[in-house]
Amino acid sequence: MKQVGNIFFFSLITLGIIMTGCKSKTNNNQEPVVKTSFGKISGSFNNGVYSFKGIPYAKAERFMPPQDPDAWNGIRECKEFGPVARQIVPWYPDSIQNEKELFSVNVWTQGINDGKKRPVMLWLHGGGFHVGASNDPMTYGEALAKKGDIVVVSVNHRLNILGFLDLSACGEKYAQSANVGMLDIVKALEWIKKNINQFGGNPSDVTIVGESGGGGKVGTLMCMPAAKGLFHKAIIQSGTLINAMTKEKSQALGLAVLDCLNIKPDDVEKLDTISYHALVKAGNTAIAKVFGERKPNSSTMIGFAPSVDSIVLLQQPFTPGFSDISKNIPLLIGSTLNEMMPTAYSEKTLTMKQAKERLAKEYGSKTDQYISLFAKVYPDYTPQDLLSIDKVFRPYTIRTADARAIETNAPLYVYLLAWKSPVDSASKGSFHGLDIPLAFNTVDLRADWTGNTEEAWKLSDKMSSAWINFVKTGNPNVEGVLPKWDRYTPENGATMYFDNECKIVYNHDRELMNFIKPLE
Repeated sequence: MKQVGNIFFFSLITLGIIMTGCKSKTNNNQEPVVKTSFGKISGSFNNGVYSFKGIPYAKAERFMPPQDPDAWNGIRECKEFGPVARQIVPWYPDSIQNEKELFSVNVWTQGINDGKKRPVMLWLHGGGFHVGASNDPMTYGEALAKKGDIVVVSVNHRLNILGFLDLSACGEKYAQSANVGMLDIVKALEWIKKNINQFGGNPSDVTIVGESGGGGKVGTLMCMPAAKGLFHKAIIQSGTLINAMTKEKSQALGLAVLDCLNIKPDDVEKLDTISYHALVKAGNTAIAKVFGERKPNSSTMIGFAPSVDSIVLLQQPFTPGFSDISKNIPLLIGSTLNEMMPTAYSEKTLTMKQAKERLAKEYGSKTDQYISLFAKVYPDYTPQDLLSIDKVFRPYTIRTADARAIETNAPLYVYLLAWKSPVDSASKGSFHGLDIPLAFNTVDLRADWTGNTEEAWKLSDKMSSAWINFVKTGNPNVEGVLPKWDRYTPENGATMYFDNECKIVYNHDRELMNFIKPLE
């Protein structure tokens, strides 16, 4: 499980260089300057694209909803990414984390103060609701802004125990504490509504996009009344894990954290003086106490994550659909062929006999049935393929898409990335997160995943063109680039199959996925 966990986190987050964020300065009249609601900022211009990084959009006290940031005088330099949210991971040292100054957005655009109304894309990073940041090179917005003439925005927000500790049992002051990490994103959307026109963007044409935990955040926003009207289209990449947190569960966890710290509910404000690392330690102990150990390959999430309270969050997404407040939102949703599976592609000499022996441990007398169904879907399969197919995201993507198609007539498109990384060191096939650099057209910035090859660039051109067109129109079809991409229905199961040769398939793996994960 440790190996799978490492694949998970490094698939969601890569090392990025965090600088110092915005600094106040006097402009030398050679840098692009934009006036925002809270003060003027300067940025950079490179390769035909303006970029502004580390722009403050909020401030907040611990466990409290976000507020407007303090205004500033002069021109604030915004050329470098701001600090990241507090988290305990080896690739983001404490020196580049800041609990108070993490609230920043980054913007890439071809035009500023030009009166144009370009479609806007807000990227929400992965890492579950626990870790991550907006500074990953493969999610730099320059390539998409240049190729599609759209405005790309990314955001940092509170995570883990600081973003989702439910203290609502301790009084009305903490009524929204379980969801402040998501309210941060709503605050960023409000910043976009007020300011993005100055960056050549259209505040009435915003698409929210995320992968893995970021996809979960997209789904969560689709169930939040405060976010209604602030976005108009949505893309969910490998994000259909079900968050199982209810108000009852999250309140019990919050009280358990207090108990671990020997703090009484009446003295809850003492949490403000507890160090972050002590909070995390207490949080981990409380999770084990309340929920026990999470099962490997589980399709549900527990712990510090958004909690349904019927006010801030109406329901958990993917259970199986979304709240009615988002019934008119066009949706593009999909996953990768292998996702987080511990694949067998590095085992070059694996035989069918060996593969069947391993499969028998899971499927027993139904092993031959599994292989037969697999062969119908992928007739050119290898023994390695049999052991490497995703068993979580694709089944739940199908169920979510089915429910979405039933609950609304809004445009719905589904994809499956089957292209396998040619990089030997990856050995993970079409793994979790591989669609990110392909969709962002940043193959050169994630060549250790995709390879900086003509094959990778061709596929990236197709995927990024589809993403751009969806951001612009709510329709990913790109004539002359991809086959006709039909809207999804439960009857047709229409899915764009991304590979060296892209094709549209119809319910091609429904029977196999139902076998792997039967309807509950």
